Amino acid sequence: MKYFILLILLVVLTACAPPASPASPVAIPEVTAAEFLETLKTSDLPIVVNVWASWCLPCRAEAPLLREAAIQYAGAVTFLGVDIQDRPEDAAAFIGEFRLDFDHVADPNRAIPAALGGVGVPITYFVAPGGKIISTHVGIIDERTLVSGIDDLVRQP
Repeated sequence: MKYFILLILLVVLTACAPPASPASPVAIPEVTAAEFLETLKTSDLPIVVNVWASWCLPCRAEAPLLREAAIQYAGAVTFLGVDIQDRPEDAAAFIGEFRLDFDHVADPNRAIPAALGGVGVPITYFVAPGGKIISTHVGIIDERTLVSGIDDLVRQP
């Protein structure tokens, strides 16, 4: 009976434990708007740029969709995240929680979306090779809008 109670206690304590943190989060590099724009200009692939923040509830809702699209279009489209006005540890936790295995940059001053003509989060930009913005979606993106934007990018001459 004593061992049974210990087993139950162990199960309860394990179930109530906080979730494990992501393994060794990597610091997100901070870049200027000029550096970011230069990256867009030099890309040979179309790019989906998603502006997000860990404290943004719509960003949290769309993150799994972006993860799946990045996997599905790997090699054909580059995905790039722009984290704005976030603490580095919160941004790293967000990336780990949603397993966003594409590149991200930090933009604590919102300079990148401002340079791209946007305000707020989330924002998704569809950028052709060479840096031309084909379209912009402000707000939470759904699967149909994301796929349509990517299809438009892939069809660019």
